[in-house]
Amino acid sequence: MRENPVVPAPFPGVDALAAPPRPRSWPDPALLGAPIGGPKRRLEGLHALGLHTRSDLLEALPFRFEDLRQVRPIAEAILGGDADVTVIGRVGAIRERPTRRRGLRILQTTLSDDTGSVTLTWFNQRHLARTLEPGARLVARGTLKLGARGADLAVRSHELLDGPDDAEPAAAGGLVPVYHASARVSTAVLRGLVDDALRDVGDRIPDPVPVDLRVRHRLPLRRDAITAGHRPRRQGEQRTARRRLAYEELLLLQLALLLHRDRVDARGGAVPLGPPGALSERFRAGLPFALTGAQERALEAIDRDLDSDRPMQRLLEGDVGSGKTVVAFAALVRAVEQGGQAALMAPTEVLALQHLRGAERLLEPLGIEVAYLSGDVPERERRVRRARIEAGEPVVAIGTHALLHTAFPRLEVLVVDEQHRFGVAQRAQLSGGEGPVPHVLHMTATPIPRSLALTAFGDLDLTVIDELPPGRQPVKTSVVPEAKRADGYAWIVEQVRAGRQAYVVCPLVEESAEVEARAAEEEAARLAAGPLAQVRVACAHGQQPAAERQRVMAAFAAGDLDVLVATTVIEVGVDVSNASVMVIEDADRFGLAQLHQLRGRVGRGAEQSYCLLYASAEPTPEGEQRLDALVRHRSGFELAEIDLAMRGEGRLLGLAQSGASDLRHARLDTDRRLLERAREDAARLVREGPDDVVRAAAEERFGALIQALRRA
Repeated sequence: MRENPVVPAPFPGVDALAAPPRPRSWPDPALLGAPIGGPKRRLEGLHALGLHTRSDLLEALPFRFEDLRQVRPIAEAILGGDADVTVIGRVGAIRERPTRRRGLRILQTTLSDDTGSVTLTWFNQRHLARTLEPGARLVARGTLKLGARGADLAVRSHELLDGPDDAEPAAAGGLVPVYHASARVSTAVLRGLVDDALRDVGDRIPDPVPVDLRVRHRLPLRRDAITAGHRPRRQGEQRTARRRLAYEELLLLQLALLLHRDRVDARGGAVPLGPPGALSERFRAGLPFALTGAQERALEAIDRDLDSDRPMQRLLEGDVGSGKTVVAFAALVRAVEQGGQAALMAPTEVLALQHLRGAERLLEPLGIEVAYLSGDVPERERRVRRARIEAGEPVVAIGTHALLHTAFPRLEVLVVDEQHRFGVAQRAQLSGGEGPVPHVLHMTATPIPRSLALTAFGDLDLTVIDELPPGRQPVKTSVVPEAKRADGYAWIVEQVRAGRQAYVVCPLVEESAEVEARAAEEEAARLAAGPLAQVRVACAHGQQPAAERQRVMAAFAAGDLDVLVATTVIEVGVDVSNASVMVIEDADRFGLAQLHQLRGRVGRGAEQSYCLLYASAEPTPEGEQRLDALVRHRSGFELAEIDLAMRGEGRLLGLAQSGASDLRHARLDTDRRLLERAREDAARLVREGPDDVVRAAAEERFGALIQALRRA
């Protein structure tokens, strides 16, 4: 079957592939790594934009292009009656027009060319009075209206075409690039710097992509993609250039990840645990429920990993309530039945205690010793438990980061909950530095889009539990208008009278955790004295002493409390099947993944459950979009894809999905097919042995990121 090309390549560079390919090499760092020169103020502005070298300039493609082929003389634009126009002229006097509307400022000037003039109008752009100078040449785009006072152009975007530091844009094909600029560095300055870089090193830009991949996918040369990305001759070339560069970027990332995994595998050192034994069979037989098909498939994959001397590195991903913990416990049992040790580490005491309760229920009846370690355990008891672990006794240790201060001489299986990652140094710390390399299972209850999983977790094997246990009813989710807030509280009372329980999650407070905790206590007191006076109300937050917080949450789990008012401390690790109502205050301020996690605290039993979302007084459009998505979608995987599209991939390091991206050209929400192809190509390169050029390129581009990611 014919293979589909990754990207078409209509601009020059493709034809060169038909001839003997030019030698490939990774460049002398001095070539592209030369620092940008210029005045101090300009350099400070460039550095603030992340631009330090010529390579940085060439990698920073324009975010859009102005098509100056559409420029018309002012008189022609007015006579033509077009609503959307682009005109060029000289700026007249700048004036600010007062308005009766509070907060609205109107700035106006006249733009003139040889054929006529038009009034330019900006709304709430007072800073332009300081930057626009009469006589400057300006290109303006916007909506043209004809009125009694003449023609008026409501400016949508504009750009100065000349100035003390700016050069006239060279519009190849009439397309003028627009770069992410700042008050200190204009897009015109960036155009000039890029032109200089293209002229100086444009024909010497190396191409790390192996020739056979370039031929197979009809990829243009990298130098031609860079040139077309900055200076396209026609519409569409810049999109082709970006996709070509995105493929290369994803190929290098996947190659770096797979080479990292290959190095870890080559070290070996893990204990092969063989097939499941009698203790594993007893564990399975003692479960009070049947495993889903997805859980069975996950266990099969884990069992294959555990029967090897290459340490397991697997990510177990599943939606809220899908049953990941049982699968993780089965892996822990495998170590103990062979006389080894196992550990489960969670990021918070709340989650660690939840795992402890599960282990006491499912593992201790099998005769498996469970040792809990956290900062809340009295020092004397901690010493006793650590002594047993450090003596090498078969045990399942559960805890927080306190586990890192314990030497495990026979640690064979390590489960890391909620995306916390461990590098070689940390695994050595857990195993005392002399024991076996543990098999590691990373577990997350936050669904991750496949594209993000293949990048941030691309060196891990991925297992997805995509089924929920039978009998679970979807949580009914609705946005409650402020006018019906009292009805929401009445509904809570009604549910409590029916024998159910409820959560009320307080708003996020940006000032500090202490302020947020105080707000939660005040809200609990207000509800207990007001609309929820008929029921038992308590409060839980992260600033409470651990013992007090555990007492409150244990009382709620035992049914001794009806309503738990809390901060996001309950986001994970709370499993109360009798809770049927989740109220989230100022819900539009929360992230989509966090909203889904909070909703997942209810609906864990057989009864119908409800999630009531109260919006803040002035929700943003993005906040309203998140609430709408939560109402319409039940699947965490669908919501994760929506969240990725809304916020972008952000920084892969630590999965902080906001802010600047670690990727320059690829977009994980739209380049999924490119990513899949890059993954396959990188795997083939690893199997066949990548050449030195592409290996060096992958290491130079992503080596430091991966090492940092594995130390996080």
